[in-house]
Amino acid sequence: MNICKKCDSEFEGNYCSNCGHPQKLERINGRYILSEITSVLNFQKGFLYTIKELLIRPGKNISAFISEDRNRLVKPIMFILITSLIYTIIVRIFHFEEGAVDGVIEGLEDTKTVTLAIFKWVQENYGYANIIMAVFIGLWIKVFFRKYPYNFFEILILLCFIMGIGMLILAVFAIIHCLSHIDFMSIGVFVGLIYATYAIGQFFDKGKIANYVKALISYLLGMITFTFVFLCIGIIIDLIKK
Repeated sequence: MNICKKCDSEFEGNYCSNCGHPQKLERINGRYILSEITSVLNFQKGFLYTIKELLIRPGKNISAFISEDRNRLVKPIMFILITSLIYTIIVRIFHFEEGAVDGVIEGLEDTKTVTLAIFKWVQENYGYANIIMAVFIGLWIKVFFRKYPYNFFEILILLCFIMGIGMLILAVFAIIHCLSHIDFMSIGVFVGLIYATYAIGQFFDKGKIANYVKALISYLLGMITFTFVFLCIGIIIDLIKK
C-alpha cells in the first residue's frame, strides 16, 4: 500500500483513489516544459481555443461556461490578465501608446500629482485596471439588463472574456499601426467596441436589437465612469495634500 502525499490516504497503484494525486510526480525537464506550453496553447481547451470560440460564438460559449461547463475555456481572470500582458508587451516592443488614459496622462505630464500617478498606474497595469473597469461596466450592464437572471459576478465573468478579446484586438491593430505608420488604432478601438456590443447583446438575447443598443450604452458609460471616478479620486487627494 502507498500513502498519498496530499491527503494521507492509503491506496494501491499509481494514483490515489481518494484525491487522484499521483504516487510519483513527473520530473521537470524539457519534455515537461514543452507539454505545459502545448497544453496552454492547444486548440482543445487552451488559450488559442478560447480565443477562437470567443470570436465565433462569444455569447453561447460564455453562457455555457457560467451554467454548464467551466473546463472548456481558460479561466476568465487568467484570460484577461494574459491578454492584457500581451498588449503591454507589444506596446513596449513597438514603443507605442494611444488611448483615453494616455490622453489624460499627456494633459497631466507637466505636473507631479497623485492624479498623474494613478493614471500612470492604470497605463502600466492594464490587467488589473481592466478588472476594475469591468466592475464599473458590470454595474451599468446590471442596470440595463436587470430583468435577466444573471448576478453581478456572472456579469464580471462575461466582461473578463470580452475585455480580454478587446485587448487582443487592440494589440493586433497596434502592430499594424506601427508597421504601416498609418493611424489604425482608431479603427482598432472601434472594432473592439463593436465586438463588445455584439458579444454582450448575444449573451443576453441575440434576437433582440434593443439588447445591442443597451450593451453599447452600458459599455461606454462604464468606461466613462471608470475614468471619472479615478480622476475624482486623484483630484480629491491632491486637494487634501495641499
